[in-house]
Amino acid sequence: MQTRIPCVLMRGGTSRGPYFLASDLPEDAATRDAVLLAAMGSPHRLQVDGLGGGDTLTSKVAIVSPSEEAGVDVDYLFAQVSVDRAIVDTRPNCGNMLSGVGPFAIEAGLVAARDGETVVRIRNVNAGALVESVVRTPGGEVTYEGDAAIPGVAGTAAPISLRFRDVAGGKCGALFPTGEPADEIQGVRATLIDCAMPVMIVEAAALGASALSTPDEIEADAVLMARIEALRIEAGQRMGLGDVRDSVIPKPVLVGPAPALESGPGAELAARYLTPHAVHKAMAVTGGIAIAAASRIEGTTAHAVSTVAAASAAGEGHTVRIAHPSGVVDVDILVEGRDVRWAGTLRTARRIFEGALMVPRKVWAGRTPAAARLAAE
Repeated sequence: MQTRIPCVLMRGGTSRGPYFLASDLPEDAATRDAVLLAAMGSPHRLQVDGLGGGDTLTSKVAIVSPSEEAGVDVDYLFAQVSVDRAIVDTRPNCGNMLSGVGPFAIEAGLVAARDGETVVRIRNVNAGALVESVVRTPGGEVTYEGDAAIPGVAGTAAPISLRFRDVAGGKCGALFPTGEPADEIQGVRATLIDCAMPVMIVEAAALGASALSTPDEIEADAVLMARIEALRIEAGQRMGLGDVRDSVIPKPVLVGPAPALESGPGAELAARYLTPHAVHKAMAVTGGIAIAAASRIEGTTAHAVSTVAAASAAGEGHTVRIAHPSGVVDVDILVEGRDVRWAGTLRTARRIFEGALMVPRKVWAGRTPAAARLAAE
């Protein structure tokens, strides 16, 4: 016997994972995490006994519920499930998986669709950020077909516009947890910033590396990876996150100049984003927001390497173009002094599979009403 849990498998941006209604999962966090480990097939490097794809980008979970907050439609809790360790981390956020929350919420009946476009107001429980997701809904139905393309995903799909608010200090209480745009950690200058995601931004050249290297090249350098992890652990302490050896935050970022030959005209800087023990094959949405914000503030490591344009007119945003291993991501952002007013980007998503996830009853023997209905069908 196994327990059946309603589940939708979706691609959100450049990530993929199961989406659940919170009401279909155990209320107890420890039992819920055990279910998620079983769902993904962790810990195992191939995750052969679950839905995971043996990569951090395909070992993610979105948990959605109606929000009780005025002016907010749904709450979204993100969970990063470790591939090779029995760890579920709900401290970070994921903007790529977030791109699937709007369509999922509409098709789950949590938000009424409008003809043309539907705005879904989402509160990210992990970071506290409020996000407006604009979903294409012609005829009052979600469509995944369109001509929008994002680096790291083959083909095109319907665009999903995300605009983030309340992005600063969600985890650490301040945009710059140490109060400074840059700190020296073990002899290396690093920017510790909490903007949609707590990250540590280091100039790649300061570590004898390049922000234009491929993910495989960076990961193959064991000395470099160990150095980055040592810096990250101390950065976590300085950011008030405590011992982060078993956490995926803060995320390390290597930055450097982005030559036109590699990134195309107009890119302001190159970045390699770690997740944190592997290099992202593209760019995380939340990581891109943190990098973009830092690039607009003097004194940061990102600003030091970027070809950032002159300050935008009062009240107007600026598009920061960040080169990454799969191309270039555009982040629209408005920074006034050290105040990040908002940030936004364009993503796509696709509903891949819907049905019942099976987990061993020894993991969770309980059944929700919805699961019981599925079992009876």
